[in-house]
Amino acid sequence: MADLFDRFAPLMAQRDALLGDGGINPFQVKMDELLSPTEAMIDGRRTILAGTNNYLGLTFSPEALKAAHEALEACGTGTTGSRVANGTYGSHKDLENTLAEFFGKEHAMVFSTGFLANLGILSTLMGPEDYILMDADCHASIYDGVRASQAQIIRFRHNDAADLEKRLARLEGKPGNKLIVIEGIYSMLGDKAPIAEIVAVKKKFTNVYLLSDEAHSLGVLGRYGRGLPEEAGVEDDVDFIVGTFSKSVGTVGGFCVSNHPHFDMLRLVCRAYVFTASLPPSVVVSAIANLKLIKQGGALRARLMRNAEHLHRGLSDLGLKLGSDVSSVIAVVAPDPQVAVAFWRGLIEAGVYVNLALPPATPFGYSLLRASLCAAHTEGQIEEIIAVFATVAARLGLIERPAAKRAAG
Repeated sequence: MADLFDRFAPLMAQRDALLGDGGINPFQVKMDELLSPTEAMIDGRRTILAGTNNYLGLTFSPEALKAAHEALEACGTGTTGSRVANGTYGSHKDLENTLAEFFGKEHAMVFSTGFLANLGILSTLMGPEDYILMDADCHASIYDGVRASQAQIIRFRHNDAADLEKRLARLEGKPGNKLIVIEGIYSMLGDKAPIAEIVAVKKKFTNVYLLSDEAHSLGVLGRYGRGLPEEAGVEDDVDFIVGTFSKSVGTVGGFCVSNHPHFDMLRLVCRAYVFTASLPPSVVVSAIANLKLIKQGGALRARLMRNAEHLHRGLSDLGLKLGSDVSSVIAVVAPDPQVAVAFWRGLIEAGVYVNLALPPATPFGYSLLRASLCAAHTEGQIEEIIAVFATVAARLGLIERPAAKRAAG
């Protein structure tokens, strides 16, 4: 008799073959104790955290902790309702006003997660008569959102504005709206979208809108941390910005900001907003506190990029293949999934945590050891991460042993 889960059998067999019987499961890591934004106890071992997306290290900011504690005492642990029922408190509106002011936009909506923000906005904005042109390497939440929209989906080659233009040209004169969807920094490899080129393409056509997911660039790029559109000077040309609080903002939740005059209509028709319980007030006020720190966080961004340059240079000098230029996300490309799993286990056993990312969830079929840097990492921690990568890579035969390499030089 067929079982409900039979269709997943090939995936489970592949997982079992990769992971075997021994060692920590890379996809079920348990942090026994958080020691700081950059260290935790994992499997009884003090471990450097280099895969948390905690880019500015704000998960323990005193301002956010104080605000959260006060909100817990005053409002309890949750709202027990959606935003259109009993789930809108004064702090929810304060957060939306803070976001609108931060981005210089007229409107802001807050969702319970970043995934729901993409799912809700994309599934609602576009309909069966419309077209969504999305970068092929977009996040799973974007894929789920565009599928739910019932719009006609067209993928263009990753970071290829010329390919986007060709595909838009084929739609010229056809009825329906067109929405371009990109990310500011792509989460797997850490590469940036060529957003200025994409804006230039957008302006050549009519009824075309642009949505940028700034999940990994919020707090990281731009003078005030508003992301890639700010850094590139094209903020007024991006119609919708989606993001999350679970990276640089150091908490959980998602949002969308826009200047579209009818944006607030989404509050009545966006199912991911209408039918989901709202964020607890303690989470909301901690996001407000950290957004204010991000706006003033030029020194944090400078420290983050120094750390990123340090790690990128160190890993590159070892002879490892990296996925992109210097970024807050630094991905080491392994030869295949089996080597990647062995590499990951060697790192965690030596006290360094990064993310393991395997195909088909990765661009180009890459097997990745994905590191994400934090402004709170010290130079000593970065050096230790590099040293551990060197030891494990040499043991796997991916590079020369460091001592032999120095002697040869």
